[in-house]
Amino acid sequence: MCKHWLKLNRLFLLIALGFSSIAQGMPQFNMTRGVTPISHDIFHLHMTIFWICTAIAVVVFGVMFIAILKHRKSQGHQASHFHESTAVEIIWTIIPFLILIAMAIPATKVLIRLEDAKNPDINIKVTGIQWKWQYDYIDEGFSFISNLKTPEEEIKNLKPKNPNYLLEVDNEVVVPINKKIRFLTTAQDVIHSWWVPALGVKKDSIPGFINETWALIEEPGVYRGQCAELCGRNHGFMPIVVRAVSETEYAEWVAQQLAQKADNEALSGKTLTLEELMQKGEEVYKVQCVACHQTTGQGLPGVFPALKNSPVATGDITKHIDIVLNGVNGTAMQAFGKMLNDYEIAAVVTYERNAWGNNTGNIVQPMDIQAARK
Repeated sequence: MCKHWLKLNRLFLLIALGFSSIAQGMPQFNMTRGVTPISHDIFHLHMTIFWICTAIAVVVFGVMFIAILKHRKSQGHQASHFHESTAVEIIWTIIPFLILIAMAIPATKVLIRLEDAKNPDINIKVTGIQWKWQYDYIDEGFSFISNLKTPEEEIKNLKPKNPNYLLEVDNEVVVPINKKIRFLTTAQDVIHSWWVPALGVKKDSIPGFINETWALIEEPGVYRGQCAELCGRNHGFMPIVVRAVSETEYAEWVAQQLAQKADNEALSGKTLTLEELMQKGEEVYKVQCVACHQTTGQGLPGVFPALKNSPVATGDITKHIDIVLNGVNGTAMQAFGKMLNDYEIAAVVTYERNAWGNNTGNIVQPMDIQAARK
């Protein structure tokens, strides 16, 4: 019996080693090891639990197959009839309890460290919005919207899909390496989930609540993720791209963002031509509005209203501005007042009132938006 037991144990061990080698050698079949200390801890915990489960499987199935092989009816064995063995009940209670303790101790250590977001070097507020992300660099004093950058032609299968299909954005989250970054997650409308596997980060973004998580990236590079909570029809179009750079590169990028913010604020006091506003408005529309209202301005019948020849885009201009600034309660129309600056809102309203044959001739200046905010 001992000989059969050893042979079966060796067989199960070889099978387990084979699967483990495949899992570690082929990342698509295993958890991502990641590039942060916490992601390494999570990966090691995962592999520890894997080996414990493997050992349990070897023992349980080994005993089961030996019992089937050595005590089968064809060899003259008769089934035993017994009830209420106190010793057996104690054994199969104590052993699983000890196994759970062995799993719980390392898991608790990782969980405690995962929740320890204190003393960060950088604070970034992440707001989930249908269907985009807003990032506020709290300490630096600027913010931006990050939208899907994948061309519409690829989505509609009119062109071959690139390697980063649905995982590319117009504005990346740039962070320095070897700095502790605290991410404060929330949402504007429904529940989203900010998930970047390589960072070991996955945190729900819930309206009215602030959750926190953190990362310390050790290697420069680009790390991609996406919304991991079913949040509506364009749930699959909310990618996340984090670019980790050196401290010098990060400082240069922050300076560029602040300069761009200053330029946008300066535009709020200028009077712009219709052509200038239309050009900028088309850019904003294609990024912020096209998912619902479509490139033709005809929307999606029964789902999202058309802007072409609509009462909103051809009627009272004050009401049009108010809708873009404050949204419409009970609908998918978001409030863009906190997402876009005066120049961008003025441009997109002007564009909507003069595109697709609307031709109202109306021009909305950034100063008009500034006044409407008050």
